[in-house]
Amino acid sequence: MTDQTQAAADTASDTSFFGHPKGLAILFFTEMWERFSYYGMRALLVLYLTQHFLFSDERSSVMYGAYTALVYVMTIIGGTLADRYLGSRKAVTFGAILLVLGHFGMAFEGQGSKEILTYQGQEYQVTLDGRGGDANQVIISDSGQSMISFNDGATQMLIANPEAVGLPASIDTSAYETRIEREQIFVNILYLSLALIIAGVGYLKANISTIVGSLYGIGDKRRDSGFTIFYMGINLGAFSSSLACGYLGIVYGWQYGFGLAGIGMLIGLLIFLWGQKFLGGRADPPSEEKLKEKVLGPINVEQACYLAGIGIIAVAMLLVKNAELIPDWFVGSLGIAIFLFLVAYAFSKLMGDERKRMFAAIYFVIAQMPFWALFEQAGSSLTLFTDRLVDRDLFGVSVPTPVFQSLNAGFIFIFAPIMAWLWIWLEKRHLNPSTPVKFAMGVFMAGLGFLALVAGMKAGGNTGLTAVGFIFLIYWIHTMGELMLSPVGLSVVTKMAPARVVGMTMGSWFLYSGLSNYLAGVIARTTGAETMGGQLTDVAAAKAVYMQVYTQVGYIAMGIALLMLLISPIIKNWMAGRD
Repeated sequence: MTDQTQAAADTASDTSFFGHPKGLAILFFTEMWERFSYYGMRALLVLYLTQHFLFSDERSSVMYGAYTALVYVMTIIGGTLADRYLGSRKAVTFGAILLVLGHFGMAFEGQGSKEILTYQGQEYQVTLDGRGGDANQVIISDSGQSMISFNDGATQMLIANPEAVGLPASIDTSAYETRIEREQIFVNILYLSLALIIAGVGYLKANISTIVGSLYGIGDKRRDSGFTIFYMGINLGAFSSSLACGYLGIVYGWQYGFGLAGIGMLIGLLIFLWGQKFLGGRADPPSEEKLKEKVLGPINVEQACYLAGIGIIAVAMLLVKNAELIPDWFVGSLGIAIFLFLVAYAFSKLMGDERKRMFAAIYFVIAQMPFWALFEQAGSSLTLFTDRLVDRDLFGVSVPTPVFQSLNAGFIFIFAPIMAWLWIWLEKRHLNPSTPVKFAMGVFMAGLGFLALVAGMKAGGNTGLTAVGFIFLIYWIHTMGELMLSPVGLSVVTKMAPARVVGMTMGSWFLYSGLSNYLAGVIARTTGAETMGGQLTDVAAAKAVYMQVYTQVGYIAMGIALLMLLISPIIKNWMAGRD
């Protein structure tokens, strides 16, 4: 019996984790804690940028978009290095170490940036008396402090207790100037921490999924079920982290939320290292001898792979730090160039059904973009909107904004089994929509969600808060769209692409996912509003901008979805029977 045959037999007989190999338990909890750390940090990030470091809405949104885009793009490098040299075990371990360092780095916040207001030659500090949307703007002088607010149109700053600070009860906004003072060392720690997380996810994300697949032999009917269990671990981590890290970060302090995310990643790393004995060597390097070969003086292949990670950190730090300087046309040109390359490859290297299926794969790679560009507003513009313009009271308690990001994972727990049952029920009646139709429906739901939110905004008037139920509604609609598009996305691309270029096509999927996240940052940037101390100065103007942008992207997405629906028969034909 060969080693491969023995490994397959051992795997088939291992049913110790809900009928699956015990190695799945190790990967389930590793990924759960990794997603706990990622989504816990994500829940706080934009609020942290705007309120603690006092970056503008525009810069914060672009930084967020660049960060999330690079997270996806770097998985291509991490996956390639693991496939050819490191193996998944070493790549995941290295990535997890970088993630632990990055998340703990986020907890070093310093004293925060200061907004200095100069009026009639005197300087005052404007700050918040807390974190999140319930924090009030406060002006501080040598003699005391007072809450401030702004009139309609933000033409005057109103001071609640003028005697305490030695200022008039109202000041024209044209009569003072403001500037931001930042602690540069902590700003640089922020950039470095984000870069460490980008590189860490790049080495870990794709490779841990590869290990899950390696647990099952060819023809093992438990494979799809195993990935479903693994996917539930992802959502369990996302759900719990938005609640725990989000609550701690807003109520007790940023460092506690980010610190908890770091602890979660550390637990995931320790579980992965402890559980290697249950993986049976499936994640080992392709060749230990190859890793020891010298490539540059005393540096061997393995060390070079780790040095590549250091290079990723340096590049990511530079790009996140200067995200607003990256021209949109450059990112767009990159997407067009890759599209043309894929089409040229299909025409020059493939024929017949293989070429048609490659065209279908290219379509799905591109068709994901409008959905994720809107869906990823959850971590940027939708978070700021919820924080500032939504009545977040539930049963008499003001819910911290980051907690609402748990709704997506919570709805997946509830509705994923229902949707899975629905597709089977429809299939038995020959009514199950084709994959291209499901993609169109997913994009349509992304647009519909924003139009539903705009309806809620209109109900609140020009300056009134939007009812919190509409936040539940948009997350539910977007989750239903995700369930129509995301579960089948990676699967259909691997089925359509010829076996010899599956890796290249999957790399393109992740790259366009990254471009989608960058586009999400561009959209969020257009919703930017004037702030002081990280809070709005003109509620009516900010609300009008949100309504305009969300209406536009909603109708555009629905128009794209209609076009996708019209061409779905062509795409189905390209799939050549592999729907």
